[in-house]
Amino acid sequence: MAAALHRLAGALLVAALLPAAAPAQDAGAPMPLALSEVAPGVHVHTGQVDDWQPGNGGDIANLGLIVGSRCAAVIDSGGTPELGRRWRAAIERATRVPVCFVILTHAHPDHVLGSDAFTGPDTRFVASAKFNAALAARAPYFLNALARDFGVKAAPDAIVYSSIAVDGTRELDLGERVLVLQAWPTAHTDNDLTVYDRRSRTLFASDLLFAQHLPVVDGNLRGWLRVMPQLAAIDAARVVPGHGPVSPDWPGALQPQQAYLEALLRETRAALKARKTLAEAVDSVGSAAASGWQLVERFHRRNVTAAFAELEWED
Repeated sequence: MAAALHRLAGALLVAALLPAAAPAQDAGAPMPLALSEVAPGVHVHTGQVDDWQPGNGGDIANLGLIVGSRCAAVIDSGGTPELGRRWRAAIERATRVPVCFVILTHAHPDHVLGSDAFTGPDTRFVASAKFNAALAARAPYFLNALARDFGVKAAPDAIVYSSIAVDGTRELDLGERVLVLQAWPTAHTDNDLTVYDRRSRTLFASDLLFAQHLPVVDGNLRGWLRVMPQLAAIDAARVVPGHGPVSPDWPGALQPQQAYLEALLRETRAALKARKTLAEAVDSVGSAAASGWQLVERFHRRNVTAAFAELEWED
């Protein structure tokens, strides 16, 4: 009997030292996305530094979850309907409080096409006052790209529009946690929105800040450079870019992007002054400044084209 008890005690000790088994995954349930807690109650899913494409499942944007005592806010919904379901599964593992807000930072597909996973009577969608118009203009192209490239046939009602429009700033109270939302003049897009958590001093800059991934000009180059000093003035302990790693270096994390965009502006103006054609500008402008970034081949020439069109008739 003593020997049996000794063996049982040893087995219990070994079991106690082993890591707890993960909860069983239902065969039909979506696989939750990976989350990191960057500050108490502030979680981030870091997307791949890549283009939006089937090879990565559209998982390229950084997504956020901020948990209050009453409810939680989700920041962006992912790049496909399936990613939205995986994102929701991750959130349900991370917290038991309900999601009361889904904040959409701008109308690009990698940030918004998972929104249908979050629709419900108690969840409100929040975005810039210019978001709905921008999304409506792009929705047919997004649905076509999902079908053509991802093999996903989504109905038009899978495109979710905001019910709360932010013009300027707006506060959202999650219970012992207040978020400050700010809509910006045209910069990366014409409907950029940032989210600042006062409690943890975490800034979700979305695509107003790129890290590693080459910045993409889809709005106004000069406008983007104008808002950057205002962004830098935000008292943040850490920043979550739209793409790339979370950084505690604020506002230092802005410097590489600023250097690239300033070079793009300066060299495009010089090319126009020298009466270069668009083709000549695309082959020469900003090449040195673009080095060291990822996805240069995919986006740099496009950026030069956008800058050239913007500045061609500059006074």
